[in-house]
Amino acid sequence: MSNAYLTLSQVDMVFTGNGGSVNPVLKGIDLEVRRGEFISLIGHSGCGKSTVLNIVAGLLKATGGGVILDGREVDSPGPDRAVVFQNHSLLPWLTVWQNVEIAVEKIFRNSKTPAERRDWIRRNLEMVNMGHALHRLPSEISGGMKQRVGIARALAMEPKVLLLDEPFGALDALTRAHLQDEVIRIQGELGNTVMMITHDVDEAVLLSDRVVMMTNGPAATIGQVMDVALPRPRNRLALVENPVYNHCRQEILSFLYEKQRKVESLTQRATTVTSPAAMRA
Repeated sequence: MSNAYLTLSQVDMVFTGNGGSVNPVLKGIDLEVRRGEFISLIGHSGCGKSTVLNIVAGLLKATGGGVILDGREVDSPGPDRAVVFQNHSLLPWLTVWQNVEIAVEKIFRNSKTPAERRDWIRRNLEMVNMGHALHRLPSEISGGMKQRVGIARALAMEPKVLLLDEPFGALDALTRAHLQDEVIRIQGELGNTVMMITHDVDEAVLLSDRVVMMTNGPAATIGQVMDVALPRPRNRLALVENPVYNHCRQEILSFLYEKQRKVESLTQRATTVTSPAAMRA
């Protein structure tokens, strides 16, 4: 892919525990993302999906390889990468408006006038349909509304890449569906580059241009990358009977629950054959 906007090259991650124990989490992660592309990472719990996202965010430093975003190496957190976590992470003593304002003031104090900053805050809150609750505290709004505010705050930073770490995982099914539809609409309007972590197969297919399937750890890597050849804008009801949508779902499920077992079986067999006991036998 020659027009990569975000590149992960041979990314390794090893955590060292107490007593010097070594835990290899990621091994040889190679991924190229185009500008404006929506990528989902999916895999079983503990496969290192969030570790990949945290390395892209600059919250973790890879032990091997590196990340390039728009021609620059990623080695620390920065406003060009905004993260929305499963926990909304709003400051409870600030209103909806103030939670977005704090990010806007940090980034645009020297480049936008006070009036422009106010207009920008309102525009981003209205984009996620939160214009009616500007002066409410987080304790006064629902979980879905809190996530809307978190998304508005992230978008207001005008990041080069929006990083979503299971942003709908703690929500009920109906609220989750509404927010997924909002993300589809917003991404269609803005053309953001998005990397999302999810456990939800339907969510991955509905939202993504490509789905990146991770192998199980330790030393997890990318097992398969699947293009989602569905036109945009997407309508969840229209996709229910769509053969491409259902093929993509089946392909991911097959990888997670069939191909994954074959990989593990081959790995275990290789380990057994090369073990000292097997060699002596």
